[in-house]
Amino acid sequence: MSYASILVAVDLAPRSRSRVRLAGRLADAFGAGLIGVAAEQPAYAIPPLGATAAGAYALAAASEVVHTDLRIAQAAFEEEAGARARTEWRAALDFPLSFLAAQAAAADLVIVGRAGEAGASPFAFNSGDAVMRLGRPVLVVPPEVDHLDAARVTIGWKNTREARRAVSDALPLLRRAAHVAVVSVDEGQGAPDGRDVVALLTAHGVAATALCVEAAGDATSRALIDTALEQGADLIVTGAYGHGRLREWVFGGVTRTLLAASPVCCLMSH
Repeated sequence: MSYASILVAVDLAPRSRSRVRLAGRLADAFGAGLIGVAAEQPAYAIPPLGATAAGAYALAAASEVVHTDLRIAQAAFEEEAGARARTEWRAALDFPLSFLAAQAAAADLVIVGRAGEAGASPFAFNSGDAVMRLGRPVLVVPPEVDHLDAARVTIGWKNTREARRAVSDALPLLRRAAHVAVVSVDEGQGAPDGRDVVALLTAHGVAATALCVEAAGDATSRALIDTALEQGADLIVTGAYGHGRLREWVFGGVTRTLLAASPVCCLMSH
């Protein structure tokens, strides 16, 4: 397994350029194609007295504003992607996350910015919602990070469907790593046994070792981040945990903290 196609979400924030550079370097490393994606739904105003000439003009003007923003985003993507042969741009007047989810069928890996970092800027969406909805491994990139060596990787391990899937989804990166730490966090009830996943990774040619750390409550996420930093890792691999409540996702404490505050990239699967 490798990554043959990588998709990166593009917005108008300056840090989006760093994310595109990171995506381009990963595409080079895997010989993958690179797809840039952006979308925004125009802020259409509804005329209070029904259809009017002024209302039609307002609709057209709102659409043109979004088209202009999309052209700016495309120019930024093309500038940062450089002269790579296998690049593609996809954009639409649509809801950003819905459009991204539709385009995810074309990619093995989706790269997005950290939760909430784009604020209310055009093309913004919540990265946690992307993790839960896309059905693809999602690499969440902190602001200003423009490369990912993944020479040393930390796996946040518990024997769940989400964590097992994350390990499988990350295998192309894990095979390239010099060392992978499979970290089990003891929250007071014993640490999950990481020996089976270490054995599996070893069978895949991954240099992996098991490590147990202690934490309690919300300190679990902090323990995972601290361990990654102590290990010199620039990537955390973990399952994403949450459930839908009406139209938004409610996340577990570890997932929520990693999405909002991890200083290193996180590859998450749900």
